[in-house]
Amino acid sequence: MIHNFQNGFDSTNEPAIRLFTLNIFAAFCVSYWAIKKYYGNQIWKSCMKPCTHSVSTFAYKHEKALKWIAGAIAFLAVAAIIIFDIALQAPNNLISLSGLAVYIILCYIFSAHPSKVRWRPVILGLLLQFVFAYLILRTCAGYLTFKWFGDRVSEFLVHTDAGSMFVFGNSYTEHPFAFKVLPVIIFFSTFISMLYYLGVMQVVIHKVAWLMQVTMGTTAGESLNASANIFVGQTEAPLIIRPMLPDMTKSELHAVMTGGFATIAGSVLATYITFGVPANHLLSASFMSAPAALAMSKLFYPETKRSKTKVDDVQNMGAAQDRNLIEAASNGASTAIKLVANIAANVLAFLALLEFINQTLIWFGALAGAQQDITFQYICSYVLFPFAYVMGTPLEDCKQVATLIGVKTFTNEFIAYDQLAKLIKNRHSLDAWASGVSNQTIDFNAAGDCYHLRNSTHTGACLPTISERGETIATYALCGFANLGSIGIMLGGLGAMVPQRKKDIATTVLRAMIAGNVACFMTACIAGLLSVPGALNPETCGTI
Repeated sequence: MIHNFQNGFDSTNEPAIRLFTLNIFAAFCVSYWAIKKYYGNQIWKSCMKPCTHSVSTFAYKHEKALKWIAGAIAFLAVAAIIIFDIALQAPNNLISLSGLAVYIILCYIFSAHPSKVRWRPVILGLLLQFVFAYLILRTCAGYLTFKWFGDRVSEFLVHTDAGSMFVFGNSYTEHPFAFKVLPVIIFFSTFISMLYYLGVMQVVIHKVAWLMQVTMGTTAGESLNASANIFVGQTEAPLIIRPMLPDMTKSELHAVMTGGFATIAGSVLATYITFGVPANHLLSASFMSAPAALAMSKLFYPETKRSKTKVDDVQNMGAAQDRNLIEAASNGASTAIKLVANIAANVLAFLALLEFINQTLIWFGALAGAQQDITFQYICSYVLFPFAYVMGTPLEDCKQVATLIGVKTFTNEFIAYDQLAKLIKNRHSLDAWASGVSNQTIDFNAAGDCYHLRNSTHTGACLPTISERGETIATYALCGFANLGSIGIMLGGLGAMVPQRKKDIATTVLRAMIAGNVACFMTACIAGLLSVPGALNPETCGTI
């Protein structure tokens, strides 16, 4: 660090700044651990306990007034941001606000117990989403932080290529999905398993669970599961709360399943980054969907009974069972094999099934004299058009985003993100042509929804594209496991953990899948409300 900082402390020394920051963080953690271990009881008894007692007594006496004051401050702050920072600068973004209202009303109308809805977790869950999205999408500090993390994750995942090259040979990139994309899952699963062994994941998950529990008022078990879903998949996260599952209420089980459907595993998220989907949006979507899942779950299936899960259950979150770090790494790689095989098999099967459905629809359409091929994607582009529009998607992108939502819901999000990546790549090609980097000729079709790259010998196929705003909204809307295929995975995984609750799981799993989808749509609405393409970039915010 001394060597690198001789010429100044600026962005050109990013690696040294990174090392400096890690040293400060490590010193803080060690100091905190030492003070808590050796002086924690003394500090608690002499200072914190009397203060906590005084604050608790005051809060208990004036609980109602404090709630109204806090609520009024939060409402005025959000209203001020929407009016002065959004309505005056990007009035079209307010369409996304109508989307939030539409989804909340629909979930309330079709709620299992509308009269039992507790609005605290719903409102505060949305507030957490809003605050988190505002920091990322409207402030340079949040933008730069998540862009920095996204860039570091992308750098980290590139190391997978060394293993892929050794196992599959130098020509492994000729089969990018099998030999470049899927190995990322194995590498990332290994890394996560090592973090679990070191206790890092337990600390992070516990802190996130505590935040959601104290703010939203959700129970210990469902809060812990929701926070774990940010990092691990829909069948792995419930393992953390396995001892609590038998005694959970139906509403809590519904929340556990909704959390699984509304988020994606860290290992799979890493794969979508390799597709070319923006890493910073994927990372923020994963965090934002956790409180959204709890909010929509408690609206769609409210609690009617008293929970038996306690805060102590969260505090006593179990350690990894591996005997050493090497075993943890090996087990992480072995565990990923099943996931990789499951993804490959599902993608192959669903793409083949989708092609069969499309060819059948085209055949029927031709018999009826249709002038255009009638495909599953074509139908989704119209049926789901309103859902895409109320999220704030630009009108010219609504068909594309609606198609992606349909593919994600009825097949899986893996295929949808692959199609989104192609749309992004097409836009970059179009941008390169517009800036003069590419010397190819561009022809637009009559409808104006795709373009052709033409050279002297032939015209290429119709290439659809998507705007930057449409890309952002689609990234958030697709960020979850909420699809029909995942219902079977959820039933099999959760049913095996608590066979005595299979009936309850089976009766609520479809509701949970719908709630998980709506949670993703709510996240997309908030992103659409706050996102202004081009407002935050390295030119306006600088670099870290």
